[in-house]
This record gives sequence, structure tokens and C-alpha cells, in this order.
Amino acid sequence: MRDQTLKYLLVVPAVLVVFATAVWPLIESLRFSFYQGRTDRGDFPQNWLGFENYTWAFLYEPAFWNSVWVTGLYTVITVALTTLFALGLAMLLAPGGKLRSGVQTLLILPFAMSPALIGVSFRFMFNPEFGLFDAFFGVVFPPLADVSWLADPDLAFAVIVMADVWGWIPFLTLVLIGGLASVPQDTIEAAQVDGASGWRVFKDVTLPQLMPVLAVVIILKAIFSLKTFDQVFMLTNGGPGTATQTLSHYIYITSTRYGQVGYAASVAWLMVIPMMVLTYFYAKFVFKKD
Repeated sequence: MRDQTLKYLLVVPAVLVVFATAVWPLIESLRFSFYQGRTDRGDFPQNWLGFENYTWAFLYEPAFWNSVWVTGLYTVITVALTTLFALGLAMLLAPGGKLRSGVQTLLILPFAMSPALIGVSFRFMFNPEFGLFDAFFGVVFPPLADVSWLADPDLAFAVIVMADVWGWIPFLTLVLIGGLASVPQDTIEAAQVDGASGWRVFKDVTLPQLMPVLAVVIILKAIFSLKTFDQVFMLTNGGPGTATQTLSHYIYITSTRYGQVGYAASVAWLMVIPMMVLTYFYAKFVFKKD
């Protein structure tokens, strides 16, 4: 068998798996989004509605716009905080040292935990009766001593942001350490010889050369923040009320609790569009040809 043919045959199983687990569900969900698609009635999916599910979400459903607002705010805050903290840690760890390998090993641990487990852990930590974080913040900020974090809309939102930032900082730190290692040391040393301060070296030399890696980090984190579900489900289940209900959670509740699969599919596709845009830019940065 020719090598040219063999390499395509070896790829076929992977292509079939991707088609069965990603492409086919996407096609089916797009088809359902144009139907009534209620699971509590027979002859699923029911009537053809055209774009009615989409117009209903845009024009008549405040819960949809609430989830859009929560998801957008959550994405902006988590991406900004995670990137800043990860960049700071990467700058501290990049020079090396005896403790670097040990610290890097510890950094991997939070990222190795599943989002659902992180959600359960933070729910336990913010328990008003025996939670460690609840007690800590009560001591540092006395007005928060008798507050139930997960029962307050703003504080509950802050908790899911903290859980996400805590879980993602280690991975992004390791990525940025790799990016910093690729910055030519001779340019940094030349700037230092010219008398540039540490801040000027970082701003004018290190940061511009790190921008491609930072762009990948920001896009990747934005994709995962947009589709976050596990931590929200385990920590707050979208509550109190709908204060922490992201788009993924809204789609889940709409389809499973209310049986509106057609409408949920249309909202899911509205969420897919920005993710496809981000994926395009991510692929453009990662696979670009020099």
C-alpha cells in the first residue's frame, strides 16, 4: 500500500469519531432549532416553526438576555483576571530557581481537577457554617462575617468567578512560562545595558514579543468561559434566582426541565456563532505560517 493512501486510512477512524460526536450532533441540533421540539408531547419533533424559536429568544424572552448578560460579564472578568494573574506568576517563575519545578508541579494540581469537583469544593469552602473561605473572608472583611455568599446574587457571582480563575491560572501560567522562554534574552540584556528599567523592559521588549502567546491564551480562555457549565451547576445551579445563570445552564434547564428542545437548540446555536468566531481566530494564531 502506498504511503499516500496509508496516511489517509489512518486518519479515517479519528474523522469518523469527530463526525459522530461533534458534527452530527451539531447538524441535528440545527434541524431541531427550526421545530417546536417539545419532549412532553409525542411525534417529536412537532411543527416546523422556521426562525420562530430564534425570534422568540431575541424579542420575548428576558431570561435569554439575562443569561447573555451573565455569560458576557463572566467571560470578560474571568478572562481578564486569569490572564493578569497568570502573567504575573509566569514573570515570577520564568527566571527559574530551586523551587521552580516544585511550584510548577503544585500549579498543575488545580488544573487536573474537574470543573465539577472544583464547584463542589468551593461550595463546601463557602458554606456559612463550616466553610474555610467563608470564615477567612469574615475575618478579613467583618461586614461579610454573617453573610451567606451563595444566597447573595453579587457574592454568588463572585464565587463562581473565583472558582474559575483559581482553576485556570495554573494552566495559563505554564503556557506563558513557555512563551517567556521563547523571548530572546539578548534583546532584554541589550535594553538593560541601555539603562531601561524593569518596567520599560517588560513593556517595550518582553510584552510585544509575548503578544502572540497572550492572544492564544485570551482566545482559548474566552472559549472555555463562554461554554462554562459544570462549576455553575455544582456551585449555584444558576441561582439565587437567575443571578448566575450562564447560557449553557439556561440551555440545559430549558431542554431538561421544561422539555423545550427546539427552543434550547436555537439558543445553543446562538452561542455557537461567537464560539466559531473565536475558534477561527484561535486556529489562525496557532496554525499560522511564519
